[in-house]
Amino acid sequence: MRHKVAGKRLSRSKGQRAALRRTMMKQLFDNERIETTRAKAEHVRGPAEKLITLAKRGNSAEGAVAVHARRLAAARLGDRELVAKLFEEIAPRYENRPGGYTRMVKMGPRQGDAAEMVVLELVEE
Repeated sequence: MRHKVAGKRLSRSKGQRAALRRTMMKQLFDNERIETTRAKAEHVRGPAEKLITLAKRGNSAEGAVAVHARRLAAARLGDRELVAKLFEEIAPRYENRPGGYTRMVKMGPRQGDAAEMVVLELVEE
């Protein structure tokens, strides 16, 4: 029994889950929409929204706090160009929005294995 065990394993080891999360967040911020399974989208959605909130707070802060926010985002994404896009293009778009930066739209089952497919996209403001 998995009582009170948080998170989903997605049939992967810890390192594979971290790599999947990082890669899918990169793709989401780069393309602003990705097509994936519902389980993977739910796995990525929370950390992606937290990164956008971090970028919003980093943009409104000054000095060391702003630098620290960029370093935290870089540690989670691993790509300087994407961090710049997150802070300069994506975060200002949601300046007055309190949360809910992503949307999941159901697409129906996948042909091969009937996995529930969704489109995870950034909400247009």
